Amino acid sequence: MASEKFYGTGRRKTSVARVYLVPGTGKVTINKKSMEEYLDFDVLKTLVLQPLTLTETADKFDVEANVCGGGFAGQAGAIRHGIARALLNVSDEYRPVLKKAGLLTRDPRMKERKKYGLKAARRAPQFSKR
Repeated sequence: MASEKFYGTGRRKTSVARVYLVPGTGKVTINKKSMEEYLDFDVLKTLVLQPLTLTETADKFDVEANVCGGGFAGQAGAIRHGIARALLNVSDEYRPVLKKAGLLTRDPRMKERKKYGLKAARRAPQFSKR
């Protein structure tokens, strides 16, 4: 297990994250930058680390993530999903904990497409009686 890499793909909205877990000290790297550099908000940092804290493996693995598409919140959710999936490759004992917290389910909510005859997905042109 010394030089093993565990892989997981995470998705959220239009973001896709490729996550590698490497045995280490708990360093998180996103797109070759540290997590503190890449993510501005503390809420997003705790969101990313949620699977590791639930399984008590925060100091056992280094996280290397490549993420593209979407905004910061969507990317953080994709990284979280990828970490949870990679942890399943480490050990199946983590499945009940991650499943109960809802971290293995891909969030299916997407932006609704614009329809013809409307100004946006549901926004209709302004109505005037006269």
